[in-house]
Amino acid sequence: MDLIADILLGAGALGAGLYCLVLSRRLKAFNQLENGMGGAIAVLSAQVDDMTKALDTARGAAGDSANSLREMTTRAEAAAAKLELMLATLHDLPEVGERKLRVVRRRSEGNGRMEAAE
Repeated sequence: MDLIADILLGAGALGAGLYCLVLSRRLKAFNQLENGMGGAIAVLSAQVDDMTKALDTARGAAGDSANSLREMTTRAEAAAAKLELMLATLHDLPEVGERKLRVVRRRSEGNGRMEAAE
């Protein structure tokens, strides 16, 4: 009985050793940098770094654009206020009837004056 137990124990140890050898080879293939998953992970890591840099650049550009837009909005609001004030002052002007003054040039004898006519 001890002999059979020793044989089974030896067979189990050989099976475990063979299993460990197969796993070791698969792990080496998995971690190879040229064509395994290790290479894919390295490429993805480099792409993540590049995307992080691009995102930081985009954030900076968006912040600059937001500041510029704020400044332009402030200037536009100030200009709109000035235009509203100008329009309000135009309403205070007296209306001129349908007749408008026009300038008529007449040749004079050297005094250089022009006369306005209705």
